[in-house]
Amino acid sequence: MDIATLALVHAVLVERGIRRAARVTGRPPASVTAALKRMEAAIAVPLVRREGGNLVPTLEAQRRFGDFAAARLKIEALLAPANRETVAVPAIGISALERFLTVARSGSIRSAAQQIGVGQPQLTRQIADMERTLGYALLTRSAAGVACTAQGLDAMPVAEALSEIWARLSRASADRFRRTAATWRLGSVMPLGPESEIARMLASLTARWHQARPRQPLFLSSTTADELIAGLKSRRFDAVLLDIADFPSEFEGRLVSQAPLALAGQAEFFAQGRPLADILTSHPIVVPSLRSGLRQQAARFLENTLNDVERQRLTIAEVDSIPVIINLVLNHGYLSVLPQSSLSRVRNAPAMIRLDASYAQSLSLVWPKNALSRQLGETMLAMMRADENGMTEAESVSPHPARTI
Repeated sequence: MDIATLALVHAVLVERGIRRAARVTGRPPASVTAALKRMEAAIAVPLVRREGGNLVPTLEAQRRFGDFAAARLKIEALLAPANRETVAVPAIGISALERFLTVARSGSIRSAAQQIGVGQPQLTRQIADMERTLGYALLTRSAAGVACTAQGLDAMPVAEALSEIWARLSRASADRFRRTAATWRLGSVMPLGPESEIARMLASLTARWHQARPRQPLFLSSTTADELIAGLKSRRFDAVLLDIADFPSEFEGRLVSQAPLALAGQAEFFAQGRPLADILTSHPIVVPSLRSGLRQQAARFLENTLNDVERQRLTIAEVDSIPVIINLVLNHGYLSVLPQSSLSRVRNAPAMIRLDASYAQSLSLVWPKNALSRQLGETMLAMMRADENGMTEAESVSPHPARTI
């Protein structure tokens, strides 16, 4: 790592934009972008996310901002003796500053070279290059060895501070990497509620996993099917639980379960003899976004049930939160297509019309194609299925009996 990269990243976090950071630092935008990528790779943490035309610091960047700001002040102190006219910070490596400190403390280039494990000519050249870049002398040479100049004495605590700042940044990254490396990460579609089939399986998996592998933490995260697949491709997840039966061929997986779907709404919506098209077009329908496998099943049901004119009369609301969807169904006069068995466990469950067997929520556990991931996936699958024989009839019975369409 070098001081130019630290200064450029600080500018990006302050200015919240590559071009703005480039203007204040006197560097090309491409150099600023490269510095940001270099820092993110070095500490294994994303530092910004894009919101509109701005780059917004991530939470990790906000936690580390104090170190970047302190580094910028120390860099200014290091460059001050030369009265530099340009605002561009030179790319002096932290390792070069640390070698200067070793030389200054030992009083001998030869002794410092032995401590560091490099050749004496190489170390001499590195110190000379750094002095030339800074624009002032750090050391004086004599037959008795080396001694610090006045500027060199002032530079020592600055170099020590920059070394400590980088050590904190890189140490935090190393600690994070060790924790991450020991953690298995499972992504899942969002459970319908605390008593849903997905929640039951994930709870069973978590409890058994921690009993069997106490030194290998399991991290669970819920989002939509599309985002789960993207996370699997980027290795943000080691395995994912999807609400689709057909997953990309670049992965392996197993079908975990299939749950029948039902059209849910208030009881008066489903009066005997009322045409289904009339029900669907008379009330707003709330569904997850198209990134969800559940939405894809709902869209297929509507397309197969209604003609073009009827579909144009639909009022569709997209909500990627299952608890909000259920609340809209129970309290605000909406319809939705949801798993029947999970809905039946909701307190004061809505009325339901069960869809035919071609409409179902399929849950698949998916993982990358390699032996370790396959072993992980099979282990997770066994733990999730451990309670299947203990399911009771209450899990599939609704206080509003469902009829099939």
